[in-house]
Amino acid sequence: MSTAALRPNESGLRTDGRLERLRLFGLSSPAMLLILVILVIPVGWLFYVSFIGANGEFSLENYERMIRRKSYVRIFITTFQVSVLTTGLCILIGYPLAYFMSQLPNRLANLCLITVLLPFWTSLLVRTYAWLVLLQKQGLVNQWAISLGLWEEPLKIVHNMTGTLIGMVHIMLPFLILPVYGAMKAIDRDYLKAASNLGASPRTAFWTVFFPLTTPGLFAGSLMVFILCLGFFVTPAVLGGGKVIMVSMKIVSNIELFVNWGAASAMGVVLLVMTLAILWVASRFLKLEQITSGGH
Repeated sequence: MSTAALRPNESGLRTDGRLERLRLFGLSSPAMLLILVILVIPVGWLFYVSFIGANGEFSLENYERMIRRKSYVRIFITTFQVSVLTTGLCILIGYPLAYFMSQLPNRLANLCLITVLLPFWTSLLVRTYAWLVLLQKQGLVNQWAISLGLWEEPLKIVHNMTGTLIGMVHIMLPFLILPVYGAMKAIDRDYLKAASNLGASPRTAFWTVFFPLTTPGLFAGSLMVFILCLGFFVTPAVLGGGKVIMVSMKIVSNIELFVNWGAASAMGVVLLVMTLAILWVASRFLKLEQITSGGH
C-alpha cells in the first residue's frame, strides 16, 4: 500500500485519539472538580494562611514560633510517640488475632470478622467515653481488679498515656487486622505443604514461608494505623485529660482559644508535610495502592 493511501488512515486515527481523550476528560471532569473543591483549594488556603502574620502581612513568624518554643517540639514528639506505640500494640495484638481467624473455617472466620467490624457501628465518641467510664478510679476495671486481688488500691489508668493508648488501640485495631487478614487468606496453603514436604517444621514453615508472604499486608495495615493516629483528636482529648497533647489538639486550641488561624495552619502544614514524607518513604518499600488492597 502506498504512503499516500496510509495518510488518511493516520489522520483518522489521530482524530479518533483526540476525541477519545476529550470524552475521557469530560467523564473525569466532575471528579476532578470535586477534588479541586474539597482538597486542592482547602490545602492551598491552609498553606496561604500559614504564611500570614499577626499584622496581616506575609511572614514566617508562625513557623519561627514552632522552632523557638520547645512546647511545640514536645507536642510533635508526643504525637509521634503515641502513634508509634499505638501501631506497635496493634501489631502485637492484631497479627496473632488475624492469624487465628485465618485458620478457622470460613463460617467461624466470617463470624469473627463481624465482631472485628462491630465497633464501626458505634459512634467514636461513645466508644471513647465508654472507656472513660471503664478506666476511671471507680470504674469497672479497678473494681473487678481489686475484687480479684490483682491490686489493692484503684490505679490511675485514665487521663494519662496509659488510658490514651488503650482507647487508641481499641479504635485502630480493626484497621490493622483487616489488611493482615486479607493477606493471610490470599496465601496458597500449598506453599506450607511444600515446605513441610521438604522437611520444615511448622515453626520454620511459618517464619520462612507464611510470615514473609503476610509482610505486605502487615506493612500496609501498620502504615494506615500510624497515619490515622497522627491526626487523631477525640480519644487523646478525652482519655488523655489534657496531659497527652497531640498536634490536632493544639490546632484546635490555637483556633478556639487564641483565634490564631496562622499558627494553627502552620502546624497543619508541618504535620501534612511530615505525613507526605512518611508516605514517600513507605512508597520505596510498598506501592501505595497496596495499602487499600491489603498488601496484594
